[in-house]
Amino acid sequence: MANRRNGTASPGLEDSLSAAAPHPRTSLPNVAAIVTTVAALYFGREVFLPIAIALLLTFALAPLVSALKKVGIPRIAAVIASVLGAFAALGLFSFIVATQVSELAQNIPVYQTNILTKIRSLKETGVGGGILARLSQVVERVGQEIDRQDPTLPAATPEKPPREPVPVEIVAHERPLQVLQNIVGPLISPLGSAGLIIVVVIFMLLEREDLRDRFIRLVGYGDLHRTTEALQEAAKRVGRYLLMQLVVNIVYAIPIAIGLWALGIPNALLWGLLALALRFVPYIGPIIGMLLPLFLALAVAPGWSLVLWTAALFVVMELITGNVVEPWLYGSRTGLSPLAIIVAAIFWTWLWGPLGLILSTPLTVCLVVLGRHVPQFEFLDVLFGNEPVLEPHARLYQRLLAGDPEEATDHAEEMLEEKYLVEFYDKVAIPALLLGEQDRVRGVMGDLQRRQVAASALMLVANLDDSAQEEAGEEEEPHVAAEASDDGDPSGEDETELPDGTDMSVLCAGGRGELDDAAAAMLAQVLEVQGATVSKAGFADIEPASIRRLELETVDTVVVGFLNRDSVKHARFLVRRLKRAKAALRVGIVFWSEAGSEDKEAADKLARDMNADFVAHGMVDAVLGALSNEPPVALKLVAKRRMRRQRTASKKVTAAAAS
Repeated sequence: MANRRNGTASPGLEDSLSAAAPHPRTSLPNVAAIVTTVAALYFGREVFLPIAIALLLTFALAPLVSALKKVGIPRIAAVIASVLGAFAALGLFSFIVATQVSELAQNIPVYQTNILTKIRSLKETGVGGGILARLSQVVERVGQEIDRQDPTLPAATPEKPPREPVPVEIVAHERPLQVLQNIVGPLISPLGSAGLIIVVVIFMLLEREDLRDRFIRLVGYGDLHRTTEALQEAAKRVGRYLLMQLVVNIVYAIPIAIGLWALGIPNALLWGLLALALRFVPYIGPIIGMLLPLFLALAVAPGWSLVLWTAALFVVMELITGNVVEPWLYGSRTGLSPLAIIVAAIFWTWLWGPLGLILSTPLTVCLVVLGRHVPQFEFLDVLFGNEPVLEPHARLYQRLLAGDPEEATDHAEEMLEEKYLVEFYDKVAIPALLLGEQDRVRGVMGDLQRRQVAASALMLVANLDDSAQEEAGEEEEPHVAAEASDDGDPSGEDETELPDGTDMSVLCAGGRGELDDAAAAMLAQVLEVQGATVSKAGFADIEPASIRRLELETVDTVVVGFLNRDSVKHARFLVRRLKRAKAALRVGIVFWSEAGSEDKEAADKLARDMNADFVAHGMVDAVLGALSNEPPVALKLVAKRRMRRQRTASKKVTAAAAS
């Protein structure tokens, strides 16, 4: 049963599917500039690291300061309260963790017996083919080798036994001031950095508008709109990421702590807090947070059930958090690809150590936002962003060019989950073939490569045959094709219902090459979905020597498609040839266009000039023309033949008068 199909994408999807103009080539930065910047960040980490932490905390606390100001609290009081509250929470967190770690360290010797028991059981059962035994033998041999006496020293004899070592005790006499210095010295650096960060955060929050204006004046005074948009997006994205990540981590840590307490794992509060903090570290943080409680579960209980229950707790919570909580709260709003997160974690860890690992994601988010709005740093968005860097039609053409129709089919099937076949062909596949035609015209595509692209496109059409059959068999209400109005206003769209092709026969043919044949195959499949009886012909079948052999007795309409717009003369010739082969035949010409539709009056004028029944520029117009019930246009006589017939008629009139 034929069904009507939506001819174009919905307005919300039009931007993602439209064949936009190709982006300008992204210029890569100078290698010397990159090396200089990385070196400055590495050797100046004592200066840049506190500033980076302060900047991210400013992004995170700015919404809280704004909320306090809205309820009537003065700006200075709101800033100080927000900063002191944040650092008080961090201080309380650190104090609890330190207390729990100290308690755990005192209880570790108690768990030694259980660990030794498990090792003995593994050794007795011969796990791993005696690996533990072999490792212990290797350790013993190494110890014997170390204890072996140096051959250059005099050997011990019965008359001269070896001298016993004399114990030596080192007694340090330190003054109380030196003891205090040894205790306080290691704490000066982190406390000083924390104090510096607090001061910088306070001043950044107090002078936020002034700092923004100075930054705009420094780097973006010539384009206030773009610079302001970049600053707002960076602040919003980073602040939201930090806040939502904190909420997600709390939601993750509370069940972990309660579950570990219920299982009987000591210091459950410590492991819950560590799970909360370590989840800020991408990918490896949750794994580290799970290994420590697993090791403790191994130590506190003689059996293995506690270890399994602990592992199950972490796995279940990670699945729920990663697949339910995170997508519900913020999804993938960081704008980073998974590979970019891993690379950024490695880079910032090498640059700034463990703190760099924690800060890697928000810092990279700032760089991606910078690359999205500043042309000089566009390469950052291309490398680390999660947005597709190629338009859908360019991506498809790249797969066809590489001779990989299977991956092209995968991308097509993903789109067909939300779109109809006519949308995909009109907005993605035909523009991809147009890129191939452009390369052919420019001379950068050889004959072999052109045939490979065409063959891959035909294979794509064949692979989508199941999707086409499913679409044709759906029982649903008729859909309409939304076409933009002439003035380009999306709000003024004209709705056009695609016709039913039952009891209609259409022949789809390529115009001048293999790529035209692939486009004709796509149109044929769409017409089949509409219920028409469709046959296909290649460009070689409509050559002058072969056109008479076409079986046109049962065909109502012939549609010939051209990817090359400079084929008007050839198209006019084909129209005459086909109409001479069958007088009652409707012949339509399609000059495929990226826009999919052009001026209707110009198309009708071109059709009259060519003596064609219709001229289309997109898939929707081609379907409407092919399945139209209008009578065929009569073949016009050319000027020479008209003059010859007039002369013949005048001669006949003269002969009749003479007789």
